[in-house]
Amino acid sequence: AELPPAAGRAFVVRNPASVKSPVPHHQMATLTAASARVGRCARVCSRAATPAAAAPVPISHTVGARRLCATPSGRGCKITTHASNQSSPDAIYRVMSANQEVSVISIVGTSVVSDAVTRHKTAPTASAALGRTMLAATLLGTFKGDDETTQITFKGDGPIGQIIAISDNTGQVKGMCSNPNADPPLRADGKLNVGGAVGKGILTVSRAHPNWKAPFNGMVQITTGEIAEDIAVYLQESEQVNSAIAVGVSLDRNLNVLAAGGYMVQVLPFASDETIAALEQSIPNLPSTTDMIAGGMTAQGIAERVLGSLGTLAEVATTSTPSYGPCDPTELRGRMMRALASMGKEEIQSIIEEQGKVEVTCEFCKDAVVFTEDELLGAKDEV
Repeated sequence: AELPPAAGRAFVVRNPASVKSPVPHHQMATLTAASARVGRCARVCSRAATPAAAAPVPISHTVGARRLCATPSGRGCKITTHASNQSSPDAIYRVMSANQEVSVISIVGTSVVSDAVTRHKTAPTASAALGRTMLAATLLGTFKGDDETTQITFKGDGPIGQIIAISDNTGQVKGMCSNPNADPPLRADGKLNVGGAVGKGILTVSRAHPNWKAPFNGMVQITTGEIAEDIAVYLQESEQVNSAIAVGVSLDRNLNVLAAGGYMVQVLPFASDETIAALEQSIPNLPSTTDMIAGGMTAQGIAERVLGSLGTLAEVATTSTPSYGPCDPTELRGRMMRALASMGKEEIQSIIEEQGKVEVTCEFCKDAVVFTEDELLGAKDEV
């Protein structure tokens, strides 16, 4: 039986002797795409253009290209043909510009995304979609208040179904998608169709804390399904934050994660025109995040490249190390037992009579726990 995912948890309960059928994802009516308001940071993307004399940034060979404030340019992805990987260690770096008018958070998350891909056994397009969502959740959630968590949920009508990523304030993140085998046909330009995998629907961002009476939930319509553009629209429309965000995941010929990372730029309300002009010079001319990471650039190096001539205020820099957030074994077992109890006495009794045990798999960490007949009887008594 499938138990629907709740905030921060999702389980699959199955009879060990049965063959589990594919999980159908929830179908939703197609919704009209939301349009982003044009703010100060949006001006960086809409007004800036690569000089005619400059060569265009090569993005056709990456699974995740640069994403800036929902702009359409450079959208699309495909598998890289890099022969080697010099990706720097996973890290999160936050710093302000020297004039304290711009904040940047950057992340190298190659190992984290690789861990998720291995756990969920995702197809190439699903790997890109899940990885980008996890990176975006980390950018939004890290360095927030103690014990605060941030959850991003894409609920579209595409074949991947629902994508969920949850990050805490330390950079520990986990994610899942309803259909890890989602891999729609390539786009006409030969790139992975992440937007087609996600489809149209609703993006929800939830921020929660144990001391809050209720989580803060913000919802917007999915604009493109390319993840970063949608997050930028959410920040502008729901949190009134002018931002530029880039997240990318690249795969090698063997479909292993070659590089994964991104950055988020937030322009403070009092930023000067000179600061905006400097960002207009630096951001549009950046290589893709995956190219920078595959070339060995660190999270600090990415932030410095983003700020360009604005420089950094190194004394206020903050760092953290991201990691995939597997569930705590003790807490996981307790939540699974409560989930079993919610199935009802008749269903639990049926499992006891047929098999005498049941296997429960967490849809985030993919760890499985087997409950014996005695434990099932205990769950039955709790109903």
